Amino acid sequence: MDYELAIENAPDSIPGGTGILLIHPSTGETDRIDTDFLKGDTDRFLVISTRTTAREVQQKLEYYGVDESRAEILDTLSVERGYSRRSADHVHYVSAPDDLAGIVEITRRFLANSAGKRRISLDSVTEMAYYADEERALEAVEEILELLAQYDAVGLFHLSEEVHSDADVQSFKDRFDGVVYLDADGSVQADF
Repeated sequence: MDYELAIENAPDSIPGGTGILLIHPSTGETDRIDTDFLKGDTDRFLVISTRTTAREVQQKLEYYGVDESRAEILDTLSVERGYSRRSADHVHYVSAPDDLAGIVEITRRFLANSAGKRRISLDSVTEMAYYADEERALEAVEEILELLAQYDAVGLFHLSEEVHSDADVQSFKDRFDGVVYLDADGSVQADF
């Protein structure tokens, strides 16, 4: 199964099972790339947010005109920070961004319980590594990439390049089928 890809200088489509690493500066505006990725030919999508709350994710989707009826959101921040949590079928929570087993399990359940074309956005791997550590974050990314392959889904994983060592960035890049580079000026390059 092929998926449309609306990212500048990248292929027009990618096969199911493809993971894309989005490397960006810490000040980079990734919302446009992320929402363009989610708008494509998709039946269901899961936004795994280690950087913002579910409410902020919903506001982003609404602002960029993404069909929220197809969305599920995994909020990893609200429990740890003591924010109120809205009970909803399409919003899931884990205790903290370092609950990597919980993140992988909810991703697995999402893929197992939905059909058709599925996309996953993980924003961000950098936050997972900050709360856990590089090695555990890398293991969780590998597990999610295996799930994408198993369920013929695709994923976009955010990584803020400046806060990782060159060796760690390379370790992440080595696991992905495609890498998209977003520069501070907003220009985009891709390597597939």
